[in-house]
Amino acid sequence: MKPLDRDMSVLRHIVSYCDQIEQTTEHFGNTYESFSASQIYRNAAALCILQIGELVGKLTDAFRAQNSIIPWRQIKAMRNIVAHSYGTVDPETTWEIICIDIPRLKNYCLLILTGSSAENP
Repeated sequence: MKPLDRDMSVLRHIVSYCDQIEQTTEHFGNTYESFSASQIYRNAAALCILQIGELVGKLTDAFRAQNSIIPWRQIKAMRNIVAHSYGTVDPETTWEIICIDIPRLKNYCLLILTGSSAENP
């Protein structure tokens, strides 16, 4: 698979996990109270965040360099926190990621996938 094809495939998978986070918030309720009260909700979101971080590691260095407006390292670092914290990830931080970072990341990936300008996610 060509590097560009691989990057586009990875972006489609990232968008899929962003969609799953959106579906999870629709299912459980789009409030911090419902999020913090449900371990199942928190775990479902954390798994998607973990998968997104894993996928970011599969993007080519060239792609990450060309799209440096997205904090790829921080996304990967969050994956490591989720993977190795054994349930101690701060719910407020995770909620902020769900509400702010995931929609921005999804929008940015969709702009790239559709060939639109991706200057400002």
